Amino acid sequence: LLLIHSEVTGIDIDIFDREGKFIDDVMRPLVADVPGLKIVMEHISTRDAVEYVMEAPDNVRATITCHHLLYNRNALLVGGIKPHYYCLPILKREAHRQALLSAVKSGSPKFFLGTDSAPHATSAKECCKGCAGVYTAHAAVELYAEAFESAGCLDKLENFASVY
Repeated sequence: LLLIHSEVTGIDIDIFDREGKFIDDVMRPLVADVPGLKIVMEHISTRDAVEYVMEAPDNVRATITCHHLLYNRNALLVGGIKPHYYCLPILKREAHRQALLSAVKSGSPKFFLGTDSAPHATSAKECCKGCAGVYTAHAAVELYAEAFESAGCLDKLENFASVY
C-alpha cells in the first residue's frame, strides 16, 4: 500500500499545477508499471485528480480534506493573505472545490476522509514564511458534516469517514 502526497515540486512548476503534473509524470507511469499496487493519493485538491481517480483502476483511491471541501483560494487570498488557510496542496479555484464535492456526493468508495490536520504555533503561521497546514483536528467531523450538508449529501458522510 502506497500513501502518497500527490504533488510534484520544483521552482519551474506553478504551485497551482503541481497535482496535474504529478498525475501525468508520476501516477500514470506508476500505475502502468506496477498495476497491482494499492495507491492512495493523499489530500487531492483538483478536478484533474477527481477525474483521474474515477477513471483509474480500483486499486487507486484518494483522500479529501475538509478544508478543500469547504474553501477555495479566495479564502486564502482575497482581502489580504490569510495564513491560517495556507496549506499544501494549496487551495484551488472554486471549480476544483465543486469537483471535490461532486466526488463525495457520488458516494464512490474511491474517495474517503483524510484530515491532514497540521497544527502550528501562531508564530509559525503568522510570519513572513508561514508554515503550510490547516488545523482541523479539533473539529474535523463537524467540518466534514458542514461540507456534506452544504452539498446536500450528509447521508454519504458515514461511509466516507468510517467505511471506505
